[in-house]
Amino acid sequence: MRAYGFRRPGGPDQQAFLDVPVPEPGPGELLVRVRAAGVNPGDWRLRNGEYGHTGSAVLGREVAGTVVATGPDVTGFAPGDEVFGGCPGMVGGWAEQALVTASFAAHRPTAVPPRDAAALPVAAGTAYDALEVLALPAGATLVVNGAGGGVGIPTVQLARARGLHVVGVAGEGKQDLLCELGATAVVAGPDVAHHVRAAAPDGVDGVFDLVGGDALRAVAPLVDPARLFSVADKPLVAELGGRDVPRDRSTAVLDALAARVAAGDLDPWVRTVVPFARAADALAAVEDGHVLGKVVLDLSS
Repeated sequence: MRAYGFRRPGGPDQQAFLDVPVPEPGPGELLVRVRAAGVNPGDWRLRNGEYGHTGSAVLGREVAGTVVATGPDVTGFAPGDEVFGGCPGMVGGWAEQALVTASFAAHRPTAVPPRDAAALPVAAGTAYDALEVLALPAGATLVVNGAGGGVGIPTVQLARARGLHVVGVAGEGKQDLLCELGATAVVAGPDVAHHVRAAAPDGVDGVFDLVGGDALRAVAPLVDPARLFSVADKPLVAELGGRDVPRDRSTAVLDALAARVAAGDLDPWVRTVVPFARAADALAAVEDGHVLGKVVLDLSS
């Protein structure tokens, strides 16, 4: 079958369409005919070799599609079901058929199109898990550093739904979007801590970082380290006394997110849908770092 990935770790020159066998679902796995697949920063980082992968691999961490077959010990799913979820090992989704972890899969409501469902497991799932771990009460103030990206946008929406005051830090081109989503927008830059304090004179109760590096260092002094979280720079956040967000990759989380999308309370903000034949362009857009919202590959045709 046709798939897209890389021949060996390296730059974009290693990317290619690959002819690979259809995988066999193992215990706890579904085989899904892919209709849409999410594109994430982790895809190009995997290609770059940042996760220690050697050899070739099919890219793709999250998909939506139709169940073709189920592996041993799978209950609750059957061939023909419309589902969405995460791929085992966070690889293999950019293919005509892909494996999905049954415990990190859910039935797709008819009100949620495949392109939106495919954007939920990684980005919106990370946002959901972060807010669960932070457990801030209504009325608290949360700083989202990198609020205009694929994870930041659902974080702002889900946080506002919890009654939190959100200060969203992002580039100048994303300020209007953050205001539209109900956040107090602050432009990223060297004076960001000063501007956040002005926007939140009563103090900050939590910081969720999606950028890392100097941008993380800039917002870290705003909060007690126990309430500093980052999924973008795990070594640095640990050095600063904060921590990573543990992921709850479960059907329950996906069901909760899909229900919010179906009810109109959460927009995955898929604004770029790219045909599978242009997978390289989709990955380049995410690797560039300036894309607004989520990018999704269309494999329906």
